[in-house]
Amino acid sequence: MKSPLKAISTFTEMLRKISPYWLCQICGWSAYALIYTFFYLTISTKPTPNFFSILMLDTLTGLLVTHLMRTVIKRFKLMDKELHVQIGSLIGLTLLFSFLYGLFITGFNRILPIESNPRGYGFLNYAVRVAFGAFLFLFIWNSIYFIYYYVSKSRKELLERLRLETLVKELELKTIKAHINPHFIFNALNSIRALVDENPGRARTAITELSNILRSSMKADMQETTPLERELNIVKDYLALEQIRFEHRLQVSYDIDEDTLDQPIPPMMLQTLVENAIKHGISKHVDGGTIHVISDFKADHHEIIVRNTGVLTATTSTDGFGLSSTRNRLKILFGEAASFSIQDIGAQTVEAKIILPIQLHSLIK
Repeated sequence: MKSPLKAISTFTEMLRKISPYWLCQICGWSAYALIYTFFYLTISTKPTPNFFSILMLDTLTGLLVTHLMRTVIKRFKLMDKELHVQIGSLIGLTLLFSFLYGLFITGFNRILPIESNPRGYGFLNYAVRVAFGAFLFLFIWNSIYFIYYYVSKSRKELLERLRLETLVKELELKTIKAHINPHFIFNALNSIRALVDENPGRARTAITELSNILRSSMKADMQETTPLERELNIVKDYLALEQIRFEHRLQVSYDIDEDTLDQPIPPMMLQTLVENAIKHGISKHVDGGTIHVISDFKADHHEIIVRNTGVLTATTSTDGFGLSSTRNRLKILFGEAASFSIQDIGAQTVEAKIILPIQLHSLIK
């Protein structure tokens, strides 16, 4: 024999496995039956034939009809419609399912040995009378369901917003530390040092390019987005410095639609993709390779592509913070409207692609 504590624990565990919806349904309609039973036993002056059978029939039918009503609400996604549509749906569904409730009750009375129509009303007439009485209960049920949905939705949105805010803070801290690869800075300084005597003019230009990159890196954590043109200028400075190191082993080309230059993109995102292309593509080949940067409008989105010589590996596609940061930042800023992918598109070509929503205000000159 189970102890009382163990029995309570088992019962509690069973309740946890029941969804909140079914728990509310069972409790609500049970309360309905208990309230009617209470009033019948305390207030009624004369017995009603088959009272408890009729009450059970009403309760089970109510449970069935309200569940069907919820199925319709979810099937047609009525809770995602505009407010005036939701209000109209609330009233319309209540009327429709009240009549359905009346039809069920009347039909069950004809089939089952229960007589709750003492005056002998016709089938449709009696169904309408039952529907009229059920309207109030179904309207209350619908109102509670709508209110519960909004409270639950608001709570989920609050939790999601707090989670995203926490994630943003974590990403900001990581991004500040990972804006510029330290190895790149050391390599750039060594290249500049070699140019000081050999080509002083190019050395001065290289110092300016490195300064621009560092300045942009320091400002990146203060902005959510930056115009593509500004980001592209930083990438060009970065690749110009890398060309000093790789010399003829690095070939760079650009295919930029000028109309995309005002489109906002997350700062340092394009820089991250280009760094990834250098690290995992060009530097792995003795003969070097090419980097091709593309920006264009495709259908209803802005497409940014970085293609480089190389072969995609498991290490490349899951490269620590760089690529995961790209995916996370896109999700935070643009949700499902943006995406990032990286894949092989040939025997020796890797393509990293960012898809962003088009910002129309940026197209208005």
